[in-house]
Amino acid sequence: MRVLLVEDDPLLGEGVSHTLRREGMSTEWLKEGANVAATLKHSPFDVLVLDLGLPDLDGLQVLSHLRRQGQTLPVLILTARDDISDRVRGLDGGADDYLVKPFDIAELVARLRALVRRHAGQASGCLQLGPLRIDQAGRTVTLSGNEVGLGRREFDLLEFLLLHPSRVFSRDQLVEQLYGWDGDVESNVIEVHVHHLRRKFGTGVVKTVRGVGYRLGEFT
Repeated sequence: MRVLLVEDDPLLGEGVSHTLRREGMSTEWLKEGANVAATLKHSPFDVLVLDLGLPDLDGLQVLSHLRRQGQTLPVLILTARDDISDRVRGLDGGADDYLVKPFDIAELVARLRALVRRHAGQASGCLQLGPLRIDQAGRTVTLSGNEVGLGRREFDLLEFLLLHPSRVFSRDQLVEQLYGWDGDVESNVIEVHVHHLRRKFGTGVVKTVRGVGYRLGEFT
C-alpha cells in the first residue's frame, strides 16, 4: 500500500511517516498542498492523508481541486478541526474519511486499510487467490491453511497485485510502489521478488506480460 501524506507539522509528519512505514506502507510526505495534484498525476498512490491547515492552501481547496480533476483516490482528512460543520464540509467536499487530532495511530492505520480495501472492492481485511490468503492487518500469508514466511517487500508486492488483480504493472511502477522515493535500488529487484514468490507459491502466482510487466496470476 502506498500512502501520500500531506502534513506541515514536522514532528507529526515524521512520526506518522515512520509508523506507516513500520506497518508496511510505502509513505511519501509533502508539507504543502500546491504540489499534491502534480505528485498524484505522475506517481501512483493508494490513499491520500490530507491535513486541512496547510501553510499555502487550505486542505479543502486541495481536495476540491483533485475531485474536479476526476481524481478518485481515497482521501482521509487528518486535522485538528473538530467541529461537526468542519466534518460535514470535508466529507461533502469529497473526503472518504475524517479523523481528528489527536488520534490513535492504530486507528489511522486501520482506517487507511479499510479505505484501500473498499476502493479495491474488497469487503474484508483478507485477500484471497485460490488457496492463497493474505491477512493485511497481521501481515501473514497462508497457502492451503499453512503459513508461508515472506520478506517485507515480497509481502508488499503480493498484496499490491492482489488489490489490483486485473491490471498489468511495469517494472518501474512496481519499484515506485514498493520503494517510493527512497533512492536507488538494484535493477533486477522486482525480478528477484517475483522469483521468490513463484518459488514459494508456484509459477502461476505472478504472470509475466512480455514487453509490458507483471500482473496477478492464478492457481491452476
